[in-house]
Amino acid sequence: MSGNAANVTENLMTLLAILIFTGVICVKIIQHIPIPDVVLFIFAGIFLGPSFLNILNFDQYTTGNHLILTFGAAYILYDGGREVQLHVLNKVKTSVFTLSTVGVLVSSFITAFFAYKILNIDFMSALLLGSVIASTDPSVLVPLFKTINISNKVKQTIISESAFNDAAGAIITFAIIGIIQGGNFSLGNSVIKLITTAGGGILIGLLVGYSITVLLSDKKYNFLQGHSAEVAIASILGAYVLAERLGFSGFMATFMVGMVCGNKQIFNLKMAKENLSLHVNFKDTFISLLRIMIFITLGTQIDFVLLGQYWVQALIIILLFMFIARPVSVFISVMFDKKAEWKLNELLYLMWTRETGVIPAALAGMIISLKINNAPIISAVTFMAIIITLTFQASTAKYVAKLLKLEEAVIKENIITVKDEVSAN
Repeated sequence: MSGNAANVTENLMTLLAILIFTGVICVKIIQHIPIPDVVLFIFAGIFLGPSFLNILNFDQYTTGNHLILTFGAAYILYDGGREVQLHVLNKVKTSVFTLSTVGVLVSSFITAFFAYKILNIDFMSALLLGSVIASTDPSVLVPLFKTINISNKVKQTIISESAFNDAAGAIITFAIIGIIQGGNFSLGNSVIKLITTAGGGILIGLLVGYSITVLLSDKKYNFLQGHSAEVAIASILGAYVLAERLGFSGFMATFMVGMVCGNKQIFNLKMAKENLSLHVNFKDTFISLLRIMIFITLGTQIDFVLLGQYWVQALIIILLFMFIARPVSVFISVMFDKKAEWKLNELLYLMWTRETGVIPAALAGMIISLKINNAPIISAVTFMAIIITLTFQASTAKYVAKLLKLEEAVIKENIITVKDEVSAN
């Protein structure tokens, strides 16, 4: 190893050591303070990042930074897929589809209108801003809903939406960038691209998920049995890379891998209880580590010079985004889904829950690197959305669920969940 490579490796290892140790301290602190862990992680990243102490600075390690954010989000999406129960998802599949497509479009255009009026930027830049922050964050929502006793119907709608709307948000964003850079826009081509991107990711995820489930099960070809944790990581990496190389959604693929693994009973497959227990214990610990790395890293990337220039306008836009764009997009998306039988308190909770995180941050960073017109403003509003939605909405998720009396619906559904787990294993 050359001297320069050795120095880079040692410096990166030092940063990771500081990052993880800081995260563990944050976890200990939140045991005594009633705030979401991701909020403290982000503020720790801000404090230790370039804006203040400059102890954690990943500017020279863009590959490592991108790996943390991308793989972390992919693994957490896999875990979210494992949480989905197909008999519950089947009831709300129409709502999930429309929230992830129509809802993203409606939210993007409403937010764009507000940004156009408030920031005095051209409408295409405003629309780009709206599309960047339109998708929700599975790396927040999946772990959050493991701690909230809320009905599986609402829980799995929100988790599934967060997985599916990433593809829609990214495709809309890239389409707008193409228009801004002088390309031609075609609604038909964009719809086809959305279908193929999401559909290809689903297909790859199904194939990879089924293959590894067979190899880990109690059936004939189970020569990987006993190594589910290791195989899961390899499968997530493989499914993501394969999907992206073929022009599909890698995040969708990893979500589907998890969904197949979590619903293996429909394929008449089982896993030995001791192996399942080892996998779950490893997975929970690994996700805790990934969440620390993701959100402290995000905190280090928040540009306070930029926020200082636009924070008032950004704050107004995000409040309108939360209290107008999201509720309207939810209402339009689910109003015709009679099968789901949505109640008012459930709809109000869907309207309230839409945390911004990893994917919007990555899209904002990409727009900065492409030097798109008004990119600094888009980045400032994006990070304001991350700070406000995680601090304000994630921290109140439990309270709002209790206020809306959604926890009362969990008892019957938990009985179903326990029965499913017993039959699956």
